[in-house]
Amino acid sequence: MVTIYHNPRCKKSRAGLQYLQSKTDDIQIVEYLKNPLTEEELKKLLMLLNKKPQEMIRTQEAVYKQNFKGKNFTDDEWIKIMVENPKLIKRPIVVKGNKAVWGDPAEEIDKLF
Repeated sequence: MVTIYHNPRCKKSRAGLQYLQSKTDDIQIVEYLKNPLTEEELKKLLMLLNKKPQEMIRTQEAVYKQNFKGKNFTDDEWIKIMVENPKLIKRPIVVKGNKAVWGDPAEEIDKLF
């Protein structure tokens, strides 16, 4: 089973899902804007990705520019910010077993296979 954290309105996320579908049929799609991640789920994803929270922030989003740009936050504060503003999370995130990748470009998904 491969899980993709997906936003169907995002071009990069759709490309990642399409690429993943070319690799396997055993896919669980999590639309994380409809089903927001908990702090614990996000912490686990960040650990699997081997990323700091700030590395997974979409800095081009208006909510980032208006509320968070240029400010310093701890990792825990960034996690809370992403949980409260899931649009800020880079996508798609693809998980297989205990490995995860940020699927941009989509070919990054190959690292899971």
